[in-house]
Amino acid sequence: MSVCKVLILDGYARQCLPFLRAFNELNCETTQLCGSKIDCGYVSRLPKHKVLGICDPDNLRGTEKCIEDLIKTRNYDLIFPLTDYSSAILSRRKAEWSEYARIAVNDWKVYQQIQDKLSVMKVCMENGIPCPKTVFDIFSIEDVLNANLQFPIVVKPRNGCGAKGFHRLKTKKQFVDCVKENNVDLSSMVVQESIPIDSLVISDNIFVDANGEVKSSYLYGSHRFFPLAGGTGTFNISFDRKDVHEQCSRLVKIMGIRGCVGIDMIIDSRDNIAKIIEVNPRVLACAKLGFMCGVNQAEQTLQLEYGQEVTPYMEYKTDIRLRMSQTDILWFLKSPDRFKTKPSFFSINNTKDQMFTWDDPLPWFAFLFRGVKNYKKEIEKRS
Repeated sequence: MSVCKVLILDGYARQCLPFLRAFNELNCETTQLCGSKIDCGYVSRLPKHKVLGICDPDNLRGTEKCIEDLIKTRNYDLIFPLTDYSSAILSRRKAEWSEYARIAVNDWKVYQQIQDKLSVMKVCMENGIPCPKTVFDIFSIEDVLNANLQFPIVVKPRNGCGAKGFHRLKTKKQFVDCVKENNVDLSSMVVQESIPIDSLVISDNIFVDANGEVKSSYLYGSHRFFPLAGGTGTFNISFDRKDVHEQCSRLVKIMGIRGCVGIDMIIDSRDNIAKIIEVNPRVLACAKLGFMCGVNQAEQTLQLEYGQEVTPYMEYKTDIRLRMSQTDILWFLKSPDRFKTKPSFFSINNTKDQMFTWDDPLPWFAFLFRGVKNYKKEIEKRS
């Protein structure tokens, strides 16, 4: 195979760094699309080429046009997205753009079902795959109150990522007030039981080949978050659990998913069962942990897209720890459990930083600067 020219989207996303490094090690010619000169992908030494264009979830039309123009130059063999919005753009236009390059996303019909959290819950409940009890055909407040759902409950958008629009409501009154005050359209929401907040949030990172066979599956748990409620994991540890791998493999096969997929779950503290919360049809933000554990999803992506046998990585290292130091420090400053948490905040065993490496230090500072710049907006979004 000749040198593969890879265009990686979403230069502001932290997961661009491990994939840039991995594709480089596979002798690919990498290009990073960035929307700003302070993107971590732009200041990094890793990309062979950098394109400064439009790469902005708040400007979908401009981003789509920018990606289309780049693809139609025929300068790239493989287009690799990192975030929900760019994956959605590529999936929706995959049939058309595949004339110009290989598009590393699921087909649009599959992608739409994956992105719809309510559809995922329905698949789980119909096939006996553990998930929070969820109610369907909800159009009004009365539909929820008559659904025999125990409070507290969670109300969240069927589509979208992050904590925007997420509500955890402890009583019927809180629920009614929330819906009325925020003018919530319940038909566009997922309404389900709330798993106890002392439960462990985990993710399964899976790669599926063209025949629907799982070729890698590694688990990690998120032990600290910032913001403290509804935030992103700041300290993650790899672990293994056979029953979780099995239930996630069943789900991706039933849904017909291919390539990279991340499944978010919560291990319910009441029964120790891992319950599926949502499916992400893309690589997860904590992707560096997978490479540290010995799983090479960049290699698997190339093999899948070029019709080759996909290398299996079913064994992986456990107790590998990855810290997002910028937000983990904020967790320490804000959390009342700063000295009680286990593992200790000060532990460095098997631990690496998500952004910092000695041979490529600038992305750490760029990510910090971008975080400070967007801090107020992100907190308001999650409030």
